[in-house]
Parts: sequence; C-alpha cells; structure tokens
Amino acid sequence: MTNIRHTLQTAACQLAALPDSAPDLEAEILLASALDKPRSHLHAWPDKELTPEENSAFQALLTRRLNGEPIAYILGHREFWSLQLQVTPDTLIPRPETELLVEKTLELIPEDQPFHIADLGTGSGAIAAAIASERPNCHIVATDCSAATLAIAQTNFRRLGLTHISCRQGEWYAALTPDMSFDIILSNPPYIPSGDPHLGRGDLLREPQHALASGADGLDAIRHIISTAHQHLKNKGWLILEHGFDQGMKVRSLLEENGYDNVVTHIDLAGLERLSIGRLNTV
Repeated sequence: MTNIRHTLQTAACQLAALPDSAPDLEAEILLASALDKPRSHLHAWPDKELTPEENSAFQALLTRRLNGEPIAYILGHREFWSLQLQVTPDTLIPRPETELLVEKTLELIPEDQPFHIADLGTGSGAIAAAIASERPNCHIVATDCSAATLAIAQTNFRRLGLTHISCRQGEWYAALTPDMSFDIILSNPPYIPSGDPHLGRGDLLREPQHALASGADGLDAIRHIISTAHQHLKNKGWLILEHGFDQGMKVRSLLEENGYDNVVTHIDLAGLERLSIGRLNTV
C-alpha cells in the first residue's frame, strides 16, 4: 500500500509531462475525487494509507488524464460563477475568463428589469445560467447547433432550478423565430483560427472543434453574428461578444461598420482584450 503523500508526489511527476498541466493541483483533484473527499482531507491526512480499491480507482482516473483527457471531462463537472455545471465531450469547458462576459452583461441589466436575452452557442449553458441566477426577472433563450450539447445545458438549467431559460436548437440566429427580439444578444463563439497549432494541444485537442475554430482568421462566426444581429436585436440593444486577445481591434471595427455605437473592448484579469460590446443604433 502507499500513502496519500507518496501517491500525490508520484502522480505529479507523471502529470508534469503533459503540456499546459498543473501537476500538483491535478493530482490532488483526481485523488480527492477517487476518495470522494475534499482536497483539504489530503492535507489533513498525508500519511493515510490507500486501500487497494482506492488506489485502483485513483490510477484509473490518472490514466485517463495521462492519455490527455481534460480534468473537467474526467470529473464530469466544472464550476463557473460559483455554479456547478455538468460538462461532457459534447460541451466546451467553461473558462474563468468568460466570467468577465457575465460581469459586463449584468452591469447593463437593472435588477428589476425583465430583459429578453439571447445566448447564442450556449454550450454547457454556463453564461445563461450565471446571468439567470443573478437576474431572475429576465427571460433567456439559449441556443446551440448541437442537440447533444443543448441536452447538457437543459440538464444544468433544470438542476439549478432556472426555469426562466428556454432552449432552442439551431446555428446562431437560425434557432430563433422571426418575431423574436432581444434587449441583449451575447455569445462566446468559436474564434480560434482554423490552422492555429494550439488546437492540437492540451484540453483543446479533446473539446468540440466546431465550438473553438472559425475560419482562417477565427472571425467567421463573429462576422455573421454581428452582421445579422439587427434581425433580432432591438434598437439600442446590446451585442456582447467574447473574442481572442488579438482580435479586439477587428471586432470593434466590425461593430462600428454594422451600425453599432458605444463600442468598447474590456480587458480580462490577465490584461488581455477579452470581449467587445456595442449598442445597435439604427436611427
């Protein structure tokens, strides 16, 4: 048998070979999951011996991670905006930097106003769930082109009791009916250039590629969302888009060329341009 300390040290050494990994943290997360204990248990009982069954369960999880499977898919969940969300290989893994999009959207919604909001390409439903949890008077339509992905989002919404979100399947605005109009349309669309080498590394390799890459410069989806939004966005309504750190200038130009004012790009905690906002002005 082996104790917790030695198990973690050995696993961290193995995990260090993975690109973009956090070996010590990942070893702790996997062992805590195998033991069905909080990570604090590992620090409180470092000399505790693992049973053969516990070690076998941990080694199975570790093997999956060493084969390149993302931690979130192994565990089956990821926290976002303090909400526990189910994730599967059918969904993009929610990132902490996307919480900036939620933060800036909430700043535009008075707490007592029944805004109508569209979340295009909802994935696991992270953005829609976060906004709905903070603004119960709003109605949110969450869309996704994948039925399997949308089913995961629906599961998350039901489990969190967010009954003011409805789901519709279809690619971008094709999921909406012509009479639908919104105060805010937002999206975290694919924005990585299709030939970017990062798509073959780390977690990105296992995530759904249609949710990551969008044309030679990564802007195909963003161009479509911006140029077509006027069909469903109310005049003076807001369009909010996450994008790549080096795409801010291009996205601002696209917004301005398509009749948006009050265009601004917001910086994330890493000091990178992360999302751009514009207000439709058709007058």
